[in-house]
Amino acid sequence: MAEFLYRVGRWSARRAKTVIVAWLAVLVAAGVAFALGAGTLATTFSIPGTPTAEVTDRLQSDFPDASGGTGTVVIQSADGEELTAAQQDEIAGLVADASEVDGVTAVMDPFVTEADRATQQQQVEDGRAQVEAGRTQLEAGQAQLDAGRAQLEAGQAQLDAARAQAEAAGMLAQAQPQLDAQQATIDQGLAALETQQTALDDGASQLEEQSAQLEQGATLLDMASEIRMVSEDGTTAIVMISFTDPQMEIPQETKDELVSVFDAAPADLEVHLSADMTMGAPSIIGAGEIVGLLVAAVVLVVMLGTLIGAGLPILTALIGVGIGALGALSLSGVVEMASVTPVLGLMLGLAVGIDYSLFIVNRHRRQLKAGDELHESIALANGTSGNAVVFAGTTVLVALLALNVTGIPFLGLMGTVGAACIAIAVLIAVTLTPALLGLVGERILSKKERARLAGTAAGGSGAATRGAQEAQGATSAPAEIRPMSTGWAVVRVVVGIAALLLVALPALDLRLNLPDGSTEPHDSTQYQAYSTLAEKFGEGQNGTLLVVADLPAVEAGSEAEAAVDSMTAQVEIAQTLFDQEDVVAVAPIGTSEDGTVAAFQVVPAEGPTSESTEELVHTLRDMSPIDGTYEIGVAGSASGNVDISEKLASALPVYLAVVVGLSLIILVLVFRSIFVPVIATLGFILSYFAALGGVVAIYQWGWLGGVFGVESPGPILNFLPTILVGILFGLAMDYMLFLGSGMREAYAHGAPARIAVVQGVRAGRSVVTAAAIIMIAVFGGFIFSHSAMIRPIGFALAFGVLVDAFVIRMMVVPALMHLAGDKAWWLPRWLDKILPDVDVEGASLERRHPHEAAGAAEAAPEDDLDKDTAGVRG
Repeated sequence: MAEFLYRVGRWSARRAKTVIVAWLAVLVAAGVAFALGAGTLATTFSIPGTPTAEVTDRLQSDFPDASGGTGTVVIQSADGEELTAAQQDEIAGLVADASEVDGVTAVMDPFVTEADRATQQQQVEDGRAQVEAGRTQLEAGQAQLDAGRAQLEAGQAQLDAARAQAEAAGMLAQAQPQLDAQQATIDQGLAALETQQTALDDGASQLEEQSAQLEQGATLLDMASEIRMVSEDGTTAIVMISFTDPQMEIPQETKDELVSVFDAAPADLEVHLSADMTMGAPSIIGAGEIVGLLVAAVVLVVMLGTLIGAGLPILTALIGVGIGALGALSLSGVVEMASVTPVLGLMLGLAVGIDYSLFIVNRHRRQLKAGDELHESIALANGTSGNAVVFAGTTVLVALLALNVTGIPFLGLMGTVGAACIAIAVLIAVTLTPALLGLVGERILSKKERARLAGTAAGGSGAATRGAQEAQGATSAPAEIRPMSTGWAVVRVVVGIAALLLVALPALDLRLNLPDGSTEPHDSTQYQAYSTLAEKFGEGQNGTLLVVADLPAVEAGSEAEAAVDSMTAQVEIAQTLFDQEDVVAVAPIGTSEDGTVAAFQVVPAEGPTSESTEELVHTLRDMSPIDGTYEIGVAGSASGNVDISEKLASALPVYLAVVVGLSLIILVLVFRSIFVPVIATLGFILSYFAALGGVVAIYQWGWLGGVFGVESPGPILNFLPTILVGILFGLAMDYMLFLGSGMREAYAHGAPARIAVVQGVRAGRSVVTAAAIIMIAVFGGFIFSHSAMIRPIGFALAFGVLVDAFVIRMMVVPALMHLAGDKAWWLPRWLDKILPDVDVEGASLERRHPHEAAGAAEAAPEDDLDKDTAGVRG
């Protein structure tokens, strides 16, 4: 590979304009693809196969009216007073306009809803009064029947007595017709009384059925009493919007059109849109990111001493991220892509793009100052440092692609896009960077450096001068370099590990979820909507749950009987749900056409990201089946976020194991050692958890919230720990590679193990320090992003790079290497025989290509990429 990259670098330097035009053409093509194929980015996340997804899928098929997502708009009077009749009419106009938006199935007028609720409550009260009046009438009728029956029974007694007297007097035959007539009259009266009694009993039964149904309705109204659309003080109203598509699939165009409708609200109304209405795609770049780039530019100027040298890595990085971001966005029309995905690609592309180009530029500058001919220096830098860049980039790329093993589609896509941006950065580093270096020539050096180089060249050939310098350095090195003291090494290890363990402690309290309105800036409409709902209607109104229940199949019978049975089942289910701790209100939404599925809105006591709501989701699911009869499922945004967080948490150990195993294999290949890969990997794990600890302390606990703009601490972004593994692993391997390879090379050339540690650190610390500062600056620029999802990612990456580069790689690992001495490079013989020779630094290339003097003959133009590369290795 080193030889191949040598030829690539030489060819690119000679044909600089061709290479530059080619990359600019790729950038333009990516822009055209973006213009033609860009679609809407998803602002929510979903994972197929979770309980919430299963319930949502079933609703779409069996009960489509309840499967659509919802949005919330909070409206207040601008003066803080009770909403007037005129303002209520203005709200009604907004509701009507919103109802016309495509993708909206219904918009609830809060005052009409409250009027309907009041009407229902009045109907219940009127019904109760009617039932009581009916009972009074039935009691009066029963009394009349009882009195009539008593009279008839008395007449019967008199008739029986008269019959007995006539019989005793022997006059029964003469009196029989009269007695029979009287008996018939009494019998007719008793029959009429029985008919009236039956009617009275039927009326009483119907009245009790009506009373039972009335009380069931009253029970449902009571359980839903806390679900208000207008606040008790009358100053705030909620406009609920129902969408055709499920919550995770609502088109951004629909949301944008609704936002336009409510943005046109009259001035006497304050309108706040909830996060599920306004959480659009984060901006690709903002002020914080620009500041990060400026810091990176300052570091480059300080390190390289020339504006051209500083601008070249930034230019190549910008071209790379332009291609990567535009290319990714061009696929958003055909692939469901989360809004954070291209931003993540931008982060990585900028950071590694600058660093990878810097490594090659720095090597080229060093060789020029040593007297190498321009094109030979570019080719050699590309074959040595460029080879290390390819290897380092491959580790990051593989780690990101490994995100696909988690089985989580949106996370795998993030990894794939990030890996593509890394691949573009590597390709640009080894082609466009040599081309630009060939174009700028010796202007990559400062004027003083060029003047010094000219003076050196006048005194002798570049190769001789370089050889003299190297010889002088070789003879003086043993006298100047001393190993660190063992005591100091122990202190470094103990202090470094103890400090990182302390920083990592907050990670034990890690809670995962997706950001909601409470985490947004306090001046944002999302936060205003969230806080107003919590204040005026209760926190749970921000995170309602959707509970779906299976009802028994309707048996043959009248529709009235089926309706009664359905109502009874709904009341029974709703009452069971309402009786659970942390449930504030329950309201039935409706039933499917076949009556087999019922949906309920459940309002928890606290917000969607609270621990109590998370526990409530599990409690409700564990209750199924209710009373052994009704199977239930839980859906909704809060439930979906809980499921996604748990799915990600369960996938993290598997992914971490894959990355750790990959780390060990790569480092054993590179360093041909067991000890070095183990401590390097353990160091990565420690820096990873330290980064998580810092994220928890700031974004979940709120420490230093004023510094980092954390106004409302809350759970950590649920996919952050997983994405952090892939990215931080790749970057940690980069730093280990550039420091450890220097140690390995010095040891292989005969330096004592502890001296080799010092030599390796000295050789790589300047470039690693600059690279780490640049990455920290670039990632740190995203800490102040407007998006609540981007901010913790930026901090985690910046802080992770900080602790890994400066604490683990430069402080702890060298100290452990010192303490291990020669044992640090021990490798079993059988393993040494089967491992391939991975020449990461391209040392063999330097031996095959002696450094040419400025006046040496250059190879023929045709001796470039299409030549035989049989000698390629590395």
